[in-house]
Amino acid sequence: MTTVDQRPATPDSAKGAPAAQAAALVAGLVVLAVVALLSMAVGAHAVAPGEVVNALLSYDGSSDQMIVRDVRVPRAALAIGVGAALAVAGVLVQTLSRNPLAEPGILGVTAGAGFAMTLGGAFGIATSPGAELVTTTAGAVLATVLVASVGRTSPLRLVLTGVALTAVLKGVSLGMRMMLPDVFDKYRFWSVGSLAGREQLPMALPLVTIGLAVVAALLLGRSLNAVALGETVARTLGTDVTRVRFATLALITILSGAATAVAGPILFVGLIVPHVARVLARGSVPWLTAYSAVLGPILLLVADAASRVLLPTGELPVAIVTAFIGGPVLIWAVRKYGTGTL
Repeated sequence: MTTVDQRPATPDSAKGAPAAQAAALVAGLVVLAVVALLSMAVGAHAVAPGEVVNALLSYDGSSDQMIVRDVRVPRAALAIGVGAALAVAGVLVQTLSRNPLAEPGILGVTAGAGFAMTLGGAFGIATSPGAELVTTTAGAVLATVLVASVGRTSPLRLVLTGVALTAVLKGVSLGMRMMLPDVFDKYRFWSVGSLAGREQLPMALPLVTIGLAVVAALLLGRSLNAVALGETVARTLGTDVTRVRFATLALITILSGAATAVAGPILFVGLIVPHVARVLARGSVPWLTAYSAVLGPILLLVADAASRVLLPTGELPVAIVTAFIGGPVLIWAVRKYGTGTL
């Protein structure tokens, strides 16, 4: 006699899935805290992890603790903010375009922010952290609009348009910096993409902006879940697709612009992290966004720590380390997805 499997486990598993995802998120936060502490111990002058904890909890003014408090804590905070911004922007770009190869750098958003930063320096506009944030955000907006308008017909065309625009803007920016020595001197380190030397800059406004944008992206997750199913299905479910797209593009440009303003152009973080987080998110955009907001900082903290010790004579820009990691990931993504969509 054939029996019918009427497992009552389906409701339990449905209840258990969010619990498991929440547990994974908490574990990620713990890993992030540990990686942040370890990153503060790494550098040209190594500091014992116990001394790092003492610097945070019982500061006594010793040289090691001064290094931790004055240099490495702000640098770790910067890495956490920039990593979260780029990773969440990558999630939004991939979800909106349904393109697994998309990320802010590949789509020209980062290059647009960098080009605007160069123009701002040449014309004396970007003279304060607030002005830099507004300038880079405006550049990111214009690049996003241009790439979306030209490459909207297919995922592959979107990527190719972004790559072409990135090459053009980087070339023009480099030419301007070579012709204007003052601009070149001011932005020669920023244009590489690095966290070194940014510790003493005012970071409150960019980091608060990034935090608010990440929260907004989490709140937008449910609507993006519907949009990810297709425009027709989303409208059937009552989602205002036009408004969601506009809000998503606004968040992409704010996150990319703020991250680029404080750290320069750093590529591939927005490509690598969503592919890793997607394994845990199980098709949920809100969970994908939450995991990426944790995994992005972990990736950038590890890359930044590696950039300090890979060369015996000095530091590598962190953008070079992420490029070494992101190149193989891009090749893997192209081989897996081809010209398909998510």
